[in-house]
Amino acid sequence: VQLQASGGGLVQPGGSLRLACAASGGTFDYYGIGWFRQAPGKEREGVSFFSTTSGASYYANSVRGRFTISIEKDKTMVYLQMNSLQPDDPGVYYCATNSPYVDNTGWLNPLGYDQWGQGTQVTVSS
Repeated sequence: VQLQASGGGLVQPGGSLRLACAASGGTFDYYGIGWFRQAPGKEREGVSFFSTTSGASYYANSVRGRFTISIEKDKTMVYLQMNSLQPDDPGVYYCATNSPYVDNTGWLNPLGYDQWGQGTQVTVSS
């Protein structure tokens, strides 16, 4: 399956964006899907993860309670709803696929992911 991320843009602090990750050439069934972000000069960090087998979702501490990951019923699209965006949230956001069985710490390691989308830029500025 190939991935295409979209939905980034410029938003004011406190604003919201919804990112989308589209699957082509297949569906997300039997995958784990992670969202990562990378700011200039920083390492890529895990933001959220969803397992299509267990339905489990995980979040980085920095976004828990503000971001929500979800999946379309047909498993061709995964969303990341981002609310209350803060100055620490900007970066290029990527979606990627992994095993659906990674646990609530293993999902944070970007090396475990095999397919990556091209990224979408999120900017938070007043």
